[in-house]
Amino acid sequence: MVEIETERLILRDWRDSDLSPWMAMNADPEVREHLGPLLTPEQAAASMRGFQEDLDRNGFGFWAVEVRDTGQFIGFAGLDVVDEGMPFTGVEAGWRLSRSAWGHGYATEAALAVLRYGFDKVGLTEILAVTTKTNLRSQAVMRRIGMTTDPGEDFDDPDVDEGPLRRCVLYRERADVVSQT
Repeated sequence: MVEIETERLILRDWRDSDLSPWMAMNADPEVREHLGPLLTPEQAAASMRGFQEDLDRNGFGFWAVEVRDTGQFIGFAGLDVVDEGMPFTGVEAGWRLSRSAWGHGYATEAALAVLRYGFDKVGLTEILAVTTKTNLRSQAVMRRIGMTTDPGEDFDDPDVDEGPLRRCVLYRERADVVSQT
């Protein structure tokens, strides 16, 4: 079991008690705005099980995120191998937080911890991040954690139908860049 602690957060394994707030997050149209359709309770439960299976199998994945002082579950952050069929390969950092957790710097704090873990513990040389072209909040987090983008690498997600969620941006961070800062 890997647990990552930051000043205000704990990234940890998933618990049964996370299921209800996880389902509520994924039924929130604002949380899902840049992700696609709302998830049914069954889909949310299956994704949570899949996240824990990845953590158990790989030693990394999407950890549940809780606020250290209160123990409140606020979402996930972690690393995932890029899906086949994408126009690039590698390991991607990702995060999703409940609306009540927005605007507190939690996404940036969790994402920085994930980068450190990926570089220092997993031994990755590069970590990617992807979001829709319209998701300016996530792009701001990517820039705050030192990631850079090349507009020439913007792409259409092959798994998304034509529409505002199809065009995506790709951000990158290299371990050698992080070690210099």
